[in-house]
Amino acid sequence: ESLLLAVTVFLTAILSAVVGMGGGLTLLVVMLQWIDPLIAIPLHGVIQLVSNGTRVSVQRRHVDWKIAAWFALFLLPAGWLGLALAEVAPRALLRGAIGVVALSVIWLPKLRRSPALGPELATAGAPSRLRFLFLGGAAGALNTSVGAAGPFIAPFFLDLGLDRRGVIGTKAACQTLGHLTKILIFGLAGFVFWDYLPALGLMACAAVLGTWTGSWLLDRVSERWFKRLYVGVLTLLGIRLVLSGLL
Repeated sequence: ESLLLAVTVFLTAILSAVVGMGGGLTLLVVMLQWIDPLIAIPLHGVIQLVSNGTRVSVQRRHVDWKIAAWFALFLLPAGWLGLALAEVAPRALLRGAIGVVALSVIWLPKLRRSPALGPELATAGAPSRLRFLFLGGAAGALNTSVGAAGPFIAPFFLDLGLDRRGVIGTKAACQTLGHLTKILIFGLAGFVFWDYLPALGLMACAAVLGTWTGSWLLDRVSERWFKRLYVGVLTLLGIRLVLSGLL
C-alpha cells in the first residue's frame, strides 16, 4: 500500500506542477480507499506541504507574496472551525458544495470580478485583499473538514495578470501555508505524525520527484494550452465533486 501510494503521489505531483491543482484531491481519494479519514487528512497535509513547498521553491521568482500574506491571515482560526465542522457536517455535502462553487466561478468569470467581493475586483488583473483574506479563511476550514481546498480556491487565481508560472507558484505558496496550518492544528489536537514517519518519508520523496518532473513539463507548455488545461482539469474536478455529493 505504501508503494502504491508513493507512485500515486509521484503522478499526482506531476499533475499539480503542470496545472496547479487536481493532484491533491486525487491523492486524497486514493488514500481514503485504505486509510480512515481522520488519519488520511493529516497525512495528506504533510505530503501536500512537501509537494506545494517544492513548487514554491521551483517558481519562487514568480510568486506574488502579497497575495499569500493576505491568504494566511484567517487560516488558523478557520482551521479550528473546520475541525469542529468535520464532526457534524456530511463530507459529501461539503465536497458537492466545493464542486458547485468551482464550476460557477470558472464558467462565470463575472463572479471573480464581482464588486460585492471587494471594490478592486471590478477590474481584471487587480489582486484583491478582501478576495484572498476570505478565500484563505474558507480554505482553512475546508482543509481540516474536507481535506482539500484546491478546486475551491483555484478559479480565483485567474484574471490576476499572472503568467502560468505565477499562477502555479502563488497558488502553491497559499496552499503551503494552508497545509502547514492544518498540520499544526492536527498536531495540537493530538495526532501523532511520528508513528507514520517511514511511509511519509517515502511519499515525500515521490512528491519532490513528481513536482520537479511536472515543473520541467510546465516549461514546455504554452500560456494558451496552460489555461485550457487549467480550466479543463478544474471543470472535471468540479463535476466529480458535485456527483460525489449527489451520490
